[in-house]
Amino acid sequence: MPTTDATQLASPTAPPEPAGRLHRQLRLHSVLAFGLAYLAPIIVLGTFGVISEKSHGGTSGSYLIALIAMLLTAASYGRLAREIPVAGSAYSYVRRMVSNHLGFLVGWASMLDYVFIPMVIWLIGASYLNAQFPTIPNWVWIVGFIVVTSALNIFGIKVADRANLILLATEVLVIALFTVLAGYTVTHHGQSLISLRPFIGEPASLSALTAGAATAAYSFLGFDAVTTLAEETVDSDRTIPRAIMLTALIGGGIFVVSTYFTELVHPLVHVIDIDSAAFDIAKGIGGAFCSAVFLVGLVVGQFASGIAAQASASRLMYAMGRDGVLPKRFFGALTRRAATPRNAILVVAAVGFIGCFLDVSTSTSFINFGAFIAFAMVNVSAIALSRAQRARGVTVRVLPGYLLPALGALVVVLLLTQLDAAALIVGGCWLALGVVVLTYLTRGFRRPPPQMDAGA
Repeated sequence: MPTTDATQLASPTAPPEPAGRLHRQLRLHSVLAFGLAYLAPIIVLGTFGVISEKSHGGTSGSYLIALIAMLLTAASYGRLAREIPVAGSAYSYVRRMVSNHLGFLVGWASMLDYVFIPMVIWLIGASYLNAQFPTIPNWVWIVGFIVVTSALNIFGIKVADRANLILLATEVLVIALFTVLAGYTVTHHGQSLISLRPFIGEPASLSALTAGAATAAYSFLGFDAVTTLAEETVDSDRTIPRAIMLTALIGGGIFVVSTYFTELVHPLVHVIDIDSAAFDIAKGIGGAFCSAVFLVGLVVGQFASGIAAQASASRLMYAMGRDGVLPKRFFGALTRRAATPRNAILVVAAVGFIGCFLDVSTSTSFINFGAFIAFAMVNVSAIALSRAQRARGVTVRVLPGYLLPALGALVVVLLLTQLDAAALIVGGCWLALGVVVLTYLTRGFRRPPPQMDAGA
């Protein structure tokens, strides 16, 4: 089977939907809510202490650096989503624009991100609940998250969509309350609300801010996940690019603003454990009631994020199953009534049970590796798209077509180098395993991997 040529792009106009395919039923507000729910904006407070320590108190600056990197990458995702409106995200884009073999490896690396993120989300939510209710074991909460989330996703994307809107609204209200109380506490102590410290840290250090940004990028994972809904979105070639940019921009704005006020109030509150600093801050600025509301908001955010993360992971596995990269009969199947990839959803649920035997630190150490590999290659794919368009006689401007994607790739690679050794080792081993699988599928690279269905 011949390798896909870079100039053979999918038509932006989607054909009529045949039976057995995903149904187009989502609009911009639903896709945007999906992306923001995946981000779980309130997790910015849950991870505040760790990033604050790494950045020397410059958490807002670290998030700003991460936001710039994500916006550059989001622009590349938007261009590619407009040209290639299919499920599969970075996996599909790299296969179409760069190489079948590299596309497979990007998809494999992305699986480390997509498939394990739901487990991490459920584990974090269970850990917070276990800390509040220590008599109930962690595994009980994890099982509860998995069962309810999986049921919602199997019933259909519209059911998950309605649940996401409610949960996301609750989450945003809790963040707003936390931010207002933090600002009030700062002024009540006679401190100014205007300061550069949350952006530069004390002492100021670019390397510390960059290290903080590498961790902060975890909070952005999900802006790209909306591309996995391309085949379920109305007018996807316009809606998906807009949703990508809005998800990154709105999510980044929430992260920068909320951490700014949290850093201002941080020195005024005694923090017992840096890993749960936001809990201590919530109690310090609003008493037991605020800390209880914060816990509810955090769990709600993790639940909403789990719905979106599982849905996204299952769509990636469905796309790879449809291609034959994963067993087609199992992963490429959809339910008759709801047209959801039930088997893939259940596989993600099964992986989630591994969280019963792990801690948060171990499970989150390798997530960013797969994401950064995918982000870098999406920027490379955007450059390849510019070359393909120019070859077809389309005018391509140098700044958005070449320079911005190149800058995005460089910034992402810089963040990749800032990950800890454990993340690089685990990620590298996973990628090496992918090379072995690819070698087997291609009979020693003598033939291309299973081909993407151009009509998908």
